[in-house]
Amino acid sequence: MNNRAQKAVEIATDAGDYALDFFQRVGSLKIEDKGHQDFVSEADKAVELLVRKGIEAAFPEDGIVGEEHAPKPSVSGYTWVIDPIDGTTNFINNIPAWTVVIAIVKDDNTIVGVTRDPIHNETYLAERGKGASLNGTPLVCPPDADLTRGTVGTGFSNRTSPDGVRRLINEVLNAEGVFHRNASGALSLAYVAAGRLLGYVEEHMNAWDCLAGQLLIAEAGGQIELQSADEMIVKGGRVVAGSKGVFDELVRIADAAYTP
Repeated sequence: MNNRAQKAVEIATDAGDYALDFFQRVGSLKIEDKGHQDFVSEADKAVELLVRKGIEAAFPEDGIVGEEHAPKPSVSGYTWVIDPIDGTTNFINNIPAWTVVIAIVKDDNTIVGVTRDPIHNETYLAERGKGASLNGTPLVCPPDADLTRGTVGTGFSNRTSPDGVRRLINEVLNAEGVFHRNASGALSLAYVAAGRLLGYVEEHMNAWDCLAGQLLIAEAGGQIELQSADEMIVKGGRVVAGSKGVFDELVRIADAAYTP
């Protein structure tokens, strides 16, 4: 494990513990409404500041892009992309399905991805070219997956029309599949890497929600749509990822669902 990957795991673990403390007293948190079904709590802001402090102490010339605070430009060529709590709606409603997410980008590629689920004490780690693991155990996406024998994860945000997700669900059902939405795209992507979900499809995701999970899936032997990490940081984009046995069908489903 390289120095940045090791530090990312350490920071994500500390951040998860800090977030868990907030979660255990969630009823007293201050919550702001950023838009339709889009919330931010004082926990999101505080946890992101903790993550930023850890990064800046270890790698002061690295850039940082986070969901809740202003970006810091990179001098070193490395940029950390962070979501302090992915699944805020779950978090503020006391649903144990949220995660701390850290990705590291260099030369337009995600090179490290960490997803930390403190509720279940699960740490997902991927390093480009070195594989993916869950709590140190290697992850392998099942290559012979079939849509009729598992579940496809999906997501929806206020950045897109509800028509797309309606068509997506219809396409999945027509393919004799079933769908799942847990309101944490990053956690769902990690579940794909772990073989718990067959794949994941969403019309638009922000970089801090998907870069780590996409690397997890690719390094676990699954497939993802090829994208520029730098462009994803700027404007986000469509995410289709899954086990090799279902990936082509998921691309077809996404094309049908998200084309007016």
